[in-house]
Amino acid sequence: MTATDPDTSDNLADLVTAVHLTVSGRVQGVGFRPFIYRLAHTHQLTGWVRNCTGQVEIHIQGENQALHAFTRRLFQHAPPLSRPVLENCEPATLDDLDAFTIRDSTASGATNIHVPPDLFTCDECIAELHNKHNRRYRYPFINCTQCGPRYTLIRGMPYDRPATTMAAFELCDDCRHEYTDPLDRRFHAEPVACPACGPVLEFTAPECPSINGNEAALTACVAALQAGSIVAVKGIGGYHLMCDAGNDIAIARLRRNKPRAHKPLAVMFPAEPGLPLKCVNRRVWLSRDQADLLLSPPRPIVLVRKRPGFDLSSLIAPGLDEIGVMLPYSPLHDLLLSDFGGPLIATSANISGEPVLTDNADVETRLKHVAAAFLHHDRPIERPADDSVFRIIQHRPRPLRLGRGAAPFEQCLPFTLERPVLAVGGQMKNTVAL
Repeated sequence: MTATDPDTSDNLADLVTAVHLTVSGRVQGVGFRPFIYRLAHTHQLTGWVRNCTGQVEIHIQGENQALHAFTRRLFQHAPPLSRPVLENCEPATLDDLDAFTIRDSTASGATNIHVPPDLFTCDECIAELHNKHNRRYRYPFINCTQCGPRYTLIRGMPYDRPATTMAAFELCDDCRHEYTDPLDRRFHAEPVACPACGPVLEFTAPECPSINGNEAALTACVAALQAGSIVAVKGIGGYHLMCDAGNDIAIARLRRNKPRAHKPLAVMFPAEPGLPLKCVNRRVWLSRDQADLLLSPPRPIVLVRKRPGFDLSSLIAPGLDEIGVMLPYSPLHDLLLSDFGGPLIATSANISGEPVLTDNADVETRLKHVAAAFLHHDRPIERPADDSVFRIIQHRPRPLRLGRGAAPFEQCLPFTLERPVLAVGGQMKNTVAL
């Protein structure tokens, strides 16, 4: 028979072989292992996948035709937030396997580690957050493989729950079922939690008893904001100092006590389901590029021009025709803005010139002269992350500060460096450690 004989082609397609793939890039914390698991089952392949330090290893075996289809789709249909790069593909020994599994991670592999950024709340989780019949209805820490904190809670790689600040929260039976169900979008979602087993809010104010519990704490926080108080709110990468964006007295008090006499303050706007830009559009001009940037995965602060008749406080950005606006990027912020019913000042909770605060006890001590109340939660923040700040220049997003959602940022240079180069960031917007 010749090489083009149909029988020969069929025989080659049916030949059972095995390959070992090593994939680097952004492949941890973005649902990559669950994707590989489902893809292998779709093509009736056996083998395993596991996280390594900075990489994912895949041992895959089956018919040649199915292997080729698997490898092609692995890169063509990878999870939208992943950035897989094939490091190595080599023939492997056929093992006696009857299924495809996710193996325990191993602390070996590449020295070049890609840490995933924090991810804004996905549409599916937002829908569940507002669904009265869902067990995570109004749960401030809802997340899945496509959203939730990553960079700010990771303590080590490879990315597994024990290596995050969620390690102390033991999964309940319902969450464990989702975590181990290949057909569930929370399959191997490391920060997965629910009201029965996850983090909880606490509202405190001087000389008042603490209010524990998600709904009670949220209600107390909204009431304080509506009464004109400044509240320090713990988010994903640190605390915000928040107050009514239309209240001159509250904003003047914030500027005086932080102190932040003249610098602009960021404003967070409610995002109505289905019409996330409705509230923003009433107050500022948004180009298509700016709207896309506001809705982009980093969910950054975007600098935009005020509309005539701007009805929020003139103290937000004194003497300027621009303000920094952003949308809620966590379920807690979504609930807070929705319940408050309007825009809130959301500036980093720190003393001017110092890093954003992340510790519950520390923030009450350091900011007792600024905030009248505090909305805490008990999920530790491993590393602080300020909100990212962007501006559109010549139709392209340009970062003024890379932070939560955009950091860590990696860029491949189109040339080879002849000697090592140290770059330490923009003036007054960097933290350098050597």
